[in-house]
Amino acid sequence: MAEAVVTIVAEGIKPLVDYIIQQANFLGGVSDQVEVAQTELQLMLGYLKDADARQGEDEVVRIWVATIRDAAYDLEDVIETFVLKVASRREGSLKIVLKRFACIFREGYHLYKTGLEIEKITTKLSTLRSVLQSYNIRETRGSGGGGGSSFERQQEMRLTYPHVIEREVVGLDDGVNILTTHLVDEEKRSRVVSIWGMGGSGKTTIAKQVFHHSKVRRSFDCFAWVCISQQCQGIDVLEEILIKLTSATNEQREEIEKMKKDRVAEKLCIIQRERKCLVVLDDIWTRDAWNTLKAGFPINQETKSRILLTTRNKEVASHVDENGFLYQPHALNDDESWELFEKIALFGRDYTNSESYAKKEELGKKMLQRCAGLPLAISVLAGLLARKDTVEEWNTVLENVDVYIRRGTILEREYKGQEYEGTSWVLALSYDDLPYRLKLCFLYLGLFPEDYEIPVKRLTKLWVAEGLSSASTEIMEEVSYSCLIELVNRCMVQVGKYGSTKNVKTCRLHDLMRDLCVLKATEQSFLHTINVSAATGTKAAPTSKVRKLAIYLDKEVDKLVPTSDERDGHLRSLLYFVPTQFFWNKRVMRSIFEDFKLLRVLKFEDMLGGVELPSTIGNLVHLRFLSLKNSRIKKLRSSIGNLVCLQTLDLRCRILVRRIPNVIRDMEQLKHLYLPASYNRVSGKLGLATLPHLQTLVNVSSKDCDLIDLAELRYLRKLVVEVQSLKNLEEMLKSTSITFNRLRSLSVQSDNEEVLVRMPLSCHHIFKLQLKGPIKELPEGLKNYQNLTKISLSETLLKDDQIEILENLPKLRMLFLEGYTSVHIRAFPRTLVCSAGGFPHLEFLSLRQLCKLKEWRMEKGAMPSLSRLHIEHCIDLTSVPDGLQYITTLKELHVKRMPSTFCDRLQEGGEDFYKIQHHRWLAAFEVTGTVRLAKLGANSVVNELTYLRFSISEAINVKCNT
Repeated sequence: MAEAVVTIVAEGIKPLVDYIIQQANFLGGVSDQVEVAQTELQLMLGYLKDADARQGEDEVVRIWVATIRDAAYDLEDVIETFVLKVASRREGSLKIVLKRFACIFREGYHLYKTGLEIEKITTKLSTLRSVLQSYNIRETRGSGGGGGSSFERQQEMRLTYPHVIEREVVGLDDGVNILTTHLVDEEKRSRVVSIWGMGGSGKTTIAKQVFHHSKVRRSFDCFAWVCISQQCQGIDVLEEILIKLTSATNEQREEIEKMKKDRVAEKLCIIQRERKCLVVLDDIWTRDAWNTLKAGFPINQETKSRILLTTRNKEVASHVDENGFLYQPHALNDDESWELFEKIALFGRDYTNSESYAKKEELGKKMLQRCAGLPLAISVLAGLLARKDTVEEWNTVLENVDVYIRRGTILEREYKGQEYEGTSWVLALSYDDLPYRLKLCFLYLGLFPEDYEIPVKRLTKLWVAEGLSSASTEIMEEVSYSCLIELVNRCMVQVGKYGSTKNVKTCRLHDLMRDLCVLKATEQSFLHTINVSAATGTKAAPTSKVRKLAIYLDKEVDKLVPTSDERDGHLRSLLYFVPTQFFWNKRVMRSIFEDFKLLRVLKFEDMLGGVELPSTIGNLVHLRFLSLKNSRIKKLRSSIGNLVCLQTLDLRCRILVRRIPNVIRDMEQLKHLYLPASYNRVSGKLGLATLPHLQTLVNVSSKDCDLIDLAELRYLRKLVVEVQSLKNLEEMLKSTSITFNRLRSLSVQSDNEEVLVRMPLSCHHIFKLQLKGPIKELPEGLKNYQNLTKISLSETLLKDDQIEILENLPKLRMLFLEGYTSVHIRAFPRTLVCSAGGFPHLEFLSLRQLCKLKEWRMEKGAMPSLSRLHIEHCIDLTSVPDGLQYITTLKELHVKRMPSTFCDRLQEGGEDFYKIQHHRWLAAFEVTGTVRLAKLGANSVVNELTYLRFSISEAINVKCNT
């Protein structure tokens, strides 16, 4: 991994180094020193490939490699700090400063000091290279990294595998049927059903199959699934379960989060006694973890509710309920192992050459013998081999298997013991096979907490800010996304959710894969984590400096400021992960901005308290990524304009930002700007014309910004804008045709109908469109927008026939229709007609607050791909359409805040029951504080619907407090 770091540093400083060399006549000896330092870095690369490979075998080599990595980082810090320090004292942009280096280096003191520091680091690098030679580290040349894949190879892989490989399910049917029977058969009387076994044996996969099984869905009223981390916080878990069982709104969620633990536990027990609930506790580690939760479960009381848990410890399952049912997944047999392996490793390959296939089958089955039938080990090995095209490459992997198995015993000791036996070697093999940049991307995931759902767009921005992506400025995030997809295809990263364009929206790590990630990152001093609530964290090597730090906060413990060991002045990344309702203070902010002047990434989100950012924020001149999303910020200081290296600035704060200084225009490297939903300017309008690299612009308004500036934003891909008048629009459109041709996502809010009609017509390549305002007719040209996948229409006055334009869009997957909160405003639609063949690829439909919608007709053949339907507060709608009975793909149906007559028609025996009776589930109706249950029929014909919830009352606990 040091090879990757040194390569990235060498690439990062190259523009500065090149210019310094060009200005040698003005810079005296410093230009020579910089050139020597760059040469030393290049020479070092020749030895680091072999050194990286030997780290796992030699502790001394590992220490030397960490020292080399630190020296490379120090060199980058010295050069960038010098340039930015001089730039801050001169007028003009950073670009001007870089072009006029002769002027910069007239500051003799800084020139002298910089020269000394560079010379010192160069000497250290030279000495370290000699040390590596003395340890018989071989010099190698060529591209680094085990996989050796460049961006071009990644692009090729995307073509070969255009969709993400999802984890296949093989050999689990028997276990699913056994567990389902014990949950739904009341004669079994198993209050707790447990799945226990070693990591990677498929416990969670089986639990998911059971959770969505048709018999289970018909047998329970309400459901909750929670992941239990190793540092289980009882109150947080109980709150999450209560929120899910009651389908709490945002306001109700806040009410629950304010409750004390005993009150939350009491509410949980009541609802589990009065209703038939299924709660899944996934991956519970210890007895102590259960002890913090048991007050919320009436296990020893009369109840039809059930608990399904997964654990690696049989004693934990017995401790929860000594009379409960225990199930241990069996290892896959040879045939099942090969079936799973083949689906991943040989997916989509054309094997007209049967000899090649036969040889790969022979090699694959030999390697599978080492996987012990564990699904995770098989999936990861298959994911690795899916990247190998030739028989020779497969044979090389086979030759390395025994080496990694021997090394795996060491990893098992580093992990948690025997429960990792059979998986550690293949995890290590999959890691070592990664190209060097992918190793860095993978290790970076160790900063995120266990079971954390990672937003992919946020992740790619972080990778770019950290310099982990090597490409031109405009496509860095595309390259980063390619890296993520390659990790997914290697089965090292799991997909969480997909977006409307079928891109991966969120991702996560399997527990065992995260263990490997943290272990490798700790070994190589790549990152450091602090879990405040558990008083645990990774330990940095004594010879290495802390560069990347993540702090997991707790409501009960106030430790926002790192210790003196972590505050050594070299920290580059600081990420906070907070629970709900966490309050911060000025002292914390002041400490961060004063002590961490080399920070490149600062994630300070979801903090409450309503503070003003101190002026010392301007000290963080190296920042590339700054997010204050969902934090309560009252005012920004003008010193934020010093952050000239910023690429991402997220100011979407929870409360009104009273003051935004007009200094954002100085951030010439900015690519993503998220403004608050509402704010006050200091003076004049915010300038945007000087931000040529901007790709994302959210919450910009014509009242606060001059929209003519958008003409200069030639790389803009996402725009969320409020246009107050037609004049504003005309001024903007005069010169923005090139700009909007690149746009992929557009959201427009306006009180002027013509603005809403004309604006989308200037954006021919958008995938996502949101319109909010009194528009009566959709743009006629919209029907020619063949790439639209997501449309949201809010508070419109559209005519009923406008739905015809929408249903003929060939790629539309998501449609959101939202009306006014007032019932006195005429709103679209009054009659909703969905024609046969209409909406051919629509997967998600949301109808919300359509107060004038009286009739919904759906012809047979309409919406053939619909999988999710949301109906909320459409108070005049009397029934679901007849055509709903013909949709066999429906998996989720949410009905909220609807009249009781609407829901009564859907009950068994009701007038509309036939429209949904072929779908599997059980509905729970909440009407005027009374819970009534109605099964949707045991004679189901089509078993596709897996999620159906009805909620009329918004109350959290309708009768649960009596």
